[in-house]
Amino acid sequence: MTTIAYASSPIQGLLERIDKGASEKFIIEKKSSDTDFFELDQKDNKVVIRGNNYVSIATGLNWYLKYYAGIHLSWNGMKAKLPDVLPPVKQPERHKTELPYRYDFNYCTYSYTMAFWDWERWEQEIDWMALHGINLPLAIVGTDVVWYHVLQKLGYGKEEINAFIAGAGFQAWWLMNNLEGWGGPNPDSWYEQRAELQKKILKRMREFGIQPVLPGYSGMVPHNAKEKLGLNVSDPGKWNGYPRPAFLLPTDARFQEIASLYYKEMNRLYGKANFYSMDPFHEGGSVDGVDLDAAGKAIMQAMKKNNPQAVWVAMAWQRCPHSQMIQNLQAGDMLILDLFSESRPQWGDPNSSWFRPNGFGQHDWLYCMLLNYGGNVGLHGKMQHVIDEFYKAKASDFSKTLRGVGMTPEGIENNPVMFELLTELPWRSSHFQKDEWLQGYVRARYGKSVPALQEAWLLLSNSIYNCPAASTQQGTHESIFCARPSAHPYQVSSWSEMADYYNPDDVIRAARLMLSVAKDFEGNNNFEYDLVDILRQAIAEKGRLVGKVIEAAYDAHDAALYASASTRFLQLILLQDELLGTRPEFTVGRWLNRARALGKTEAEKALYEWNARVQITTWGNRLAADDGGLRDYAHREWNGLLKDFYYMRWKIWFEARLRELKEGTPVSIDFYALEEPWTKQQNSYAESNPQAPVVDTALRIAAEALD
Repeated sequence: MTTIAYASSPIQGLLERIDKGASEKFIIEKKSSDTDFFELDQKDNKVVIRGNNYVSIATGLNWYLKYYAGIHLSWNGMKAKLPDVLPPVKQPERHKTELPYRYDFNYCTYSYTMAFWDWERWEQEIDWMALHGINLPLAIVGTDVVWYHVLQKLGYGKEEINAFIAGAGFQAWWLMNNLEGWGGPNPDSWYEQRAELQKKILKRMREFGIQPVLPGYSGMVPHNAKEKLGLNVSDPGKWNGYPRPAFLLPTDARFQEIASLYYKEMNRLYGKANFYSMDPFHEGGSVDGVDLDAAGKAIMQAMKKNNPQAVWVAMAWQRCPHSQMIQNLQAGDMLILDLFSESRPQWGDPNSSWFRPNGFGQHDWLYCMLLNYGGNVGLHGKMQHVIDEFYKAKASDFSKTLRGVGMTPEGIENNPVMFELLTELPWRSSHFQKDEWLQGYVRARYGKSVPALQEAWLLLSNSIYNCPAASTQQGTHESIFCARPSAHPYQVSSWSEMADYYNPDDVIRAARLMLSVAKDFEGNNNFEYDLVDILRQAIAEKGRLVGKVIEAAYDAHDAALYASASTRFLQLILLQDELLGTRPEFTVGRWLNRARALGKTEAEKALYEWNARVQITTWGNRLAADDGGLRDYAHREWNGLLKDFYYMRWKIWFEARLRELKEGTPVSIDFYALEEPWTKQQNSYAESNPQAPVVDTALRIAAEALD
């Protein structure tokens, strides 16, 4: 075995970004090994972090920071002040994993969270990935540039190309073959910007030894490819009101030609990859008239021609990947993401509503946690269940092809506790209990632990983070404030599958416990983020309770009670809005300002802002929003949006219902007509209110909202 001490490495850069001068406090050693491992050790007054590659070393660094130094780096804070003298590692500690892959991202993540990121934000995310052991992330930025050049070479003009490629906020669903063009047309500067950004992303990933998963070619072509190019295509139908792109049949003589053209452009721009992501017929795409066996082989053939070592990465979602498409492909050539392992596993668990008796057959697969849908804001998880199911999978017959874990959320920057838990699973050899793990998490998260914090997190872990194993609920128990008003409002998005599974009083009690020690943790970044998030959830719970009073008042024809209860409900929305304005992570201003910052001209800024506004409200045009059910799918309980969008809807509804009670006037409201104007506005929003200290504001608002 050869051990090399590195004075300069990607880890040094990572440490310097965390805290200037921090790299001088560590000794970094890279040591060859057949399996991924990290070791923590001590040499004189310096901490030694040892591992078989830079990602393993970064994982070890993160472990040390959490469990020795009491420093938790998270989406809400990737910088920290390390102590002058680091806490020593009194005896060597070693962790290893036989599972080679730790995957990151859903296509949707790129739109619901990352659509408007610049390099500075991306640099932080790559650091986060390395620290959490991620070595296999999806990397789709700039794929539209590849398509632009491919379509040019096929004879498409600029306007035709821009009618095919989706806009900034909707590229995920275009690349999943769900729609064309929505959100565009993109300006020329967009493509230049995307290519430059992707090259920076890939360069940094590869410096760490992180292997990007690039989008491969699986047969997507513009809907008019038959008429324009004479191609033999099938029509996959519509997706929530949007016509899908056409599918080039594998029997067409030009399938391999177009695939080769695609890979040539991808290679030229971004280099070859060893992993390519392809998901034909995603989410209900019609396979009528398609020879699925031939399609799978054609897709694989094109990928292998480009790189014989490449692996096809596919998302297991609903019926995809179709068994007929993959059953005759060779073992080792596919890696399947069991996208929703915590609720609808397909790896072979007979208790699943998406049960596949043979799992994924001969193909490798990853145990994944989806957790978040639409980038929605809210506490949610199956904490113990995620642990139990991972070790259950490891102990099953299907473990022979289990190759790791994956984070596959539609939106990130939420529920840090759940993602911390998932990314630690491969490094913990023995089955463990959430209660014990939480004790360490709380100490790491806040730098110290007090009984009130442990009690608060135990309450949360046994309530809102204890969603039943059998539940297929799509993400958080949604805030009623974000729901489009109705006589009996409950869920916000059309597909949430919500059901009451916890006592809201437990969340409110947890918030009170956080508030009871808030002054002692004032200025603690992680604490203040969690305080706002947990109190936000508690206020949302209060909103649901008041909502039931409103319904009862209407049913009893009690206009006075209806008026007072609806006034209280609207007050809670405004209090929630004010609370969330204390942290930039919970403001619509951050989302919109990032979008506008990408624009070079006022017209470009307006286009990107419109993309950002539409995505989190109506999602699409009237057809897609209402008939397609997409409106409010990506709702966000955010400062600014609460006050100017959700409050507006509820106020108009309550006034109309009150008139109905008093005068018998039927309520008829065209909500889309109320919602669309906000998407076209360009009023500015602040990213936080510096005049509102987090703790003092939380204490005052809690006194008003939770009484």
